[in-house]
This record gives sequence, structure tokens and C-alpha cells, in this order.
Amino acid sequence: MGTRPLKLELDRSAKASLAEQIRKGIGAAIESGVLAPGARLPSWQDLAAQLGVARGTVRAAYEKLSAAQLIVPSRATGTHVAERPRAVTRSEQPPDPGSFMEMYLEMTQGPAIFQMGVPAKETFPATLLARIRSHAIRTEARAAPIYPDPRGELELRREIAAYLAIARGIECSPSQVIITGGYSGGLGLALRVLGLEGQKAWTEDPGFPFTRRGLELARLSLVPIPVDDSGIDVDHGLRHAPDAKLVVVTPGQQAPLGVTLSLERRLRLLDWAAQASVWVVEDDYLSELQLRGRAAPALASLDRAGRVIHIGSFSKTISPTLRLGFLVAPVSLLSRFAEVAACLAPPPGPSVQLATAEFMREGHYLRHLRRTKRAYSAQRDALLECLRPHVEAASIATAGLAVLLRLPDGAPDTSIARETLAFGMAPAPLSTWYARPASGRSGLLLGIATVPTKHLARSCDRLCGIIERFGSCRS
Repeated sequence: MGTRPLKLELDRSAKASLAEQIRKGIGAAIESGVLAPGARLPSWQDLAAQLGVARGTVRAAYEKLSAAQLIVPSRATGTHVAERPRAVTRSEQPPDPGSFMEMYLEMTQGPAIFQMGVPAKETFPATLLARIRSHAIRTEARAAPIYPDPRGELELRREIAAYLAIARGIECSPSQVIITGGYSGGLGLALRVLGLEGQKAWTEDPGFPFTRRGLELARLSLVPIPVDDSGIDVDHGLRHAPDAKLVVVTPGQQAPLGVTLSLERRLRLLDWAAQASVWVVEDDYLSELQLRGRAAPALASLDRAGRVIHIGSFSKTISPTLRLGFLVAPVSLLSRFAEVAACLAPPPGPSVQLATAEFMREGHYLRHLRRTKRAYSAQRDALLECLRPHVEAASIATAGLAVLLRLPDGAPDTSIARETLAFGMAPAPLSTWYARPASGRSGLLLGIATVPTKHLARSCDRLCGIIERFGSCRS
């Protein structure tokens, strides 16, 4: 009935008529902002049936609201809440300063220049996907109104299993593929299935802040493990927390440094996981979007003991607006994953799944990845070229789909990043990726996918000018 639930409670013993009570209830909801401008109201016939009153009673209330210019009736489009000045509508409650949600909103706002985590709009096949999704929506509408498979649509699970065999070296059956609401949905599902509350978990340091917070919410005890040029330092973890029961890693392209976990460390990690009954969650961050050479096979492709839970998503390769991902469950946990998905973590609706399945089946997905990688490679080279006149070569490094601009230790990278927002830029401060930001290296992560195709030099000049004002330039 509106942007938020509306409760109309009628008192048949009250002196006020039922029509007056309905008028006051809807009017109060409009004035307080519960019913936003433009919100569609039910027809007076439908509301009468819902409230159990005569249709004339609701009609009388609507006529009074219309006379007060609070609602606008229309035979063509129905009855809507009238437009109101913004000052009288309820504003969204801002997150608490310094809270996780404040950081989350800062990292996910946009679109903005140098923003990480979102694909380029220019490479997005909008027209093609719109056509495919329209067909999928019609198919969904014609289907019987029954509950879908909580593991996800079989068509999509088949396509993902085939894709993983070719692109990531994972041999799995469609029954092992569980469709999720993006990476976070897959992580939440896995944590519910594993039930490791109170146990120790290795996390990469630096590592994805949202993963770290998710593990904290699941009441795990986090053990940050340093990352070097060979990926997560497995031996360091075995020395300091050999009793951990979970490891979360980004072995393909480490988030955020972009390094690949070495084969030696992969085998060491898997051997320990098999012997100590440790679960390994593989966040296939950036998946096939490897800009230099071919992407390394997934960690799960080497797993022979069934200890790896592989999680992927379409957020970076297609769009985060899909909120679509998947995980590959070990055979020993299939029943548990299915029942938790059915009761606590169902996948997105069938239409988006069926559309993605068709997109993959017709070969569009692989072609899209090839075009995207070519475009990102060109954007990376252009960004590096623009940065070199401003900073020392040793201060610049490629990091997956980002360019890392290192700053002197202790430089206020968070403050610098916030200063750039006023100019339409959103680089990510490196320090927030560390478990203890005060001890972390300082730097800015410049997303490649959102590098501007025009006026790039101007954006780099402005960025470096802001850095210089903070006294953090290495030129």
C-alpha cells in the first residue's frame, strides 16, 4: 500500500465513524511519511474487503482525503498519494557515525569515478539482457503458482556447473550448485550450515571488510593472517591458530591486493584442512576477470577431501543489481545446504535465474567476459599512464581490477577518500581493509572498471592535488 507497512485499526465502539477513522489513519500515514508521495493506494473496493467494512465507507473516506488534496484519484492509474514538499516527508535515518553501515554505504554508493566493486556501464549488454529478462518474466508469469526449488532453477544450476568445469576447473554436478543472493547470501548460507559459532576462523589481512563483519556477526573468533606476494601466509596461520575450524580466502585474485595464492600454499592449506577437519570458503573474487594471462584454476578444483565451499557471483561480471550468486557444496553437506536454503535462505526469484541461464546458454556470457577484459585492460593502461607523471613508480601497483596507489604509512587515506567524493570520485582507502586499520598500510584503491573514458587526466590531476593538500604525495 505504500513504501512502508500501513496499519489501520478500526474501533467499532468509538464515537468517530468508521469512515472518519479510515480518513484519519491514512492522513496520518501521509503526513508522517509512512505513505510516500506517489504511493498507490488500494481501490476503495479492495480496502473495504480488507477491512471488512462497506465499500461506501471507504469511498467516503477517500473523497474527504481527495478534497484535502492528500490523494489524487484517477480512473486510468488508480489512487495515489499526492506530491508533497520534501520537508514534510519522513527522511531516511542516517547510519551511526563510525558504524559498519556508514562504511558500507560509503563503499557502495555511486556510481563514481574510481569506485571499486561495480562493473563498467559501457560494457553492460543492457539491450540484450532486457530482452532476455522480459522473456523470462513472461515465462515466470505463465508458470503454475508453486514454490520454486530452494536450491535454485535447474536450468541455471546446469549452466553454472558446465561453466565451472570449463573456466574454473571444478568438476561438480548441478545438484551441488546452490543459487544464492550474491556472495553475501552464499557466505551467510554456508555459515548457517557449518554452525561454527565460537570457533576460530582465519581471515586474510588485508581482506574484504564485509566478509570480516559477516564472520563477526556469525560469532566466530577472527584470526587475521597476513598476505604477501604469494597470498595468505598459511604457515603463519598454522603457527598462531592451528586449532581454527574455518578459513575464508580469495585465492584467485586476493581482495584487495590482487595476488594469486601460490600452488605450494594451496596444497599446504588443503592438506591441513583434510587432516584437521577444517572448512575452507573460497571467495572466487573477480572470477574469470584476470587481466594478465589466464585465471588460475579454482582452489576447489584441487580439493579431494570435500573441505572447500566455492562461492561465486555475477556482481562483478554482469551487475550487482541482480543480487545473484552461487556456491558449490561438498557432497557430504548437500542435504544440509538444501534444507537451510529451503527454510532460511531462499534464492532470488525464478525470472532473474532463467534469464541468466539463457544468457549463459546462448554463449553471451563468455563473449561478454572477453569484451569486458579487453576494455578493462585498456582502461588500466590509460590510468597507469596518467598517474606516472604524478607519483613514483614504486608507489603504483596493479591489484586485480584496481590500481593501488600507496601512500606513506599513517597518511589519512580515509580522509583523502572522503575529500574526493565532492568531485565525483570514490577511491577505496586501503587501511579499512586491514583488521586493525591503525596498523595497516595506507593507500588508495582506484577501481579500473569505473575509470572515465573522457577527461581521465583531469580526474588524476584533481586526485593528486587532493593528496598533496594532505601532505601525502610521494612525487
